[in-house]
Amino acid sequence: MSNQPPVTTTDAGCPVASDEFSLAVGTNGPLLLQDTYLIEKLAHFVRERVPDRVYHVKGGGAFGYFEATADVTEWTKAGFLSKVGKRTPVLIRFSSVAGEEGYPDSDRDVRGWALRFYTEEGNYDLVGNNTPVFFVRDPMKFPDFIHSQERMPDTGLRSNNMQWDFWSLSPESAHQVTVLMSDRGTPRTWRHMNGFGSDTYMWENAGGKKFWVKYHFKTEQGIQNFTDAEAKAMRAEDLDCHRRDLWDAVAGGDYPSWRLEMQIMPYEDAADYRFNPFDVTKVWPHADYPPITVGRLVLDRNPENFFAQIVQAGFDVANFVPGIGPSPDRMVLARMLAYADSSRYRTGPNYAQLPVNQPLNEVHNYNKDGPMRYRHNGNQPVYAPNSYGGPKGDLQRYRDPSWFVEAAEIMRTAYESHRDDNDFIQPGMLYRQVMTQTDRDHLVDNIVGHLSQGVERPIQERAVNDYWAKVDPDLGAHVAHGLGMPKPNKP
Repeated sequence: MSNQPPVTTTDAGCPVASDEFSLAVGTNGPLLLQDTYLIEKLAHFVRERVPDRVYHVKGGGAFGYFEATADVTEWTKAGFLSKVGKRTPVLIRFSSVAGEEGYPDSDRDVRGWALRFYTEEGNYDLVGNNTPVFFVRDPMKFPDFIHSQERMPDTGLRSNNMQWDFWSLSPESAHQVTVLMSDRGTPRTWRHMNGFGSDTYMWENAGGKKFWVKYHFKTEQGIQNFTDAEAKAMRAEDLDCHRRDLWDAVAGGDYPSWRLEMQIMPYEDAADYRFNPFDVTKVWPHADYPPITVGRLVLDRNPENFFAQIVQAGFDVANFVPGIGPSPDRMVLARMLAYADSSRYRTGPNYAQLPVNQPLNEVHNYNKDGPMRYRHNGNQPVYAPNSYGGPKGDLQRYRDPSWFVEAAEIMRTAYESHRDDNDFIQPGMLYRQVMTQTDRDHLVDNIVGHLSQGVERPIQERAVNDYWAKVDPDLGAHVAHGLGMPKPNKP
């Protein structure tokens, strides 16, 4: 075997004379336009970046597999869940929400959890967070929420005042903010946190019976979080601590794993459940719908190229497989548009043809042309209907029309008042019944510390009196004391 390295070529495969020296007139003369490799090299260099995601910018990921460990055919006909022991290749991307590339991994934030199953029936993408709830329930407020977490338009600086102004005027955010301000807002690693689909989805079995479901991936490494002080210390030590930890664990054979537990609600329960089950700011109590273990997720392979396989990964909430579909959850319905549209903007209309985004099965449709087209239709028809054997949809086999009709019927009633729709009930229960005394002490300290950094007094008062005191009077009183404010009136 020759030890000689391959000869450098242009992107067209033509051999190159030198990697080091440009063509010039004399030793110190001007460069020549005919040095096409230099021009190609510089032109490509200044185009190496694609637009960042607007949020969930900083992240990392790995490949692995999902193994079905229980028979779930009672609830869904999804092929990748059809047999105990069946393994499906996966890709996962973890991220933080608010920060840009270079953002400290350890800073307080929600962590994104984007999971792709490469199934035999196409890609199934499940996009959520490391929390079972979210800040808003209606997509109309989503861009405003993200704007409030980013940078001020005048100074270009982050603003706690802007964040608390939005949160304190949006009571539905209280559950998520309670989680965020606890130590769960600073996970020690991606491996030591849970992942959730967060939103509600639909499962359908082979007989056409439908169920509402929630996904919970429980870490088998155990939950570990930083305290606020530990997270700030790690910021000075390693900005990429989460990305580095995941890479090192997988490279060293310490493969991270999670247990998938499903909450399954009979279809008919939704209409008169005590709160709106499609409201992503709320959880379904386990006493009502006990989690059922159905599978195991294992990450065992690092990306070979971070940009090609992680940065260019484009997840799409509308990527469903037969047996799984959307619910009337308004955030799901909006994300079915927004996620794919983001990828079309970032990497082009043919983003799904990139290797990391390609499904395992063949693609047959009538899309054509566009920038960076790789796959093509050859001489096949590019319109439907046609007389030449082009692909044809199968409505009866793959999508019963009542799927969306019935969802729409629930949609007209789901956002009417339910008995326990109050936004402060569940965060109050989290504070009183789930958190330990240490958790509660850290929560108060973290809230007070965050509210003390540049937040105007009227917004502090609103956050105490109209927000935290309604979550729990004791919590409100402690936050007020920490800010040097009068004890709030009992709600």
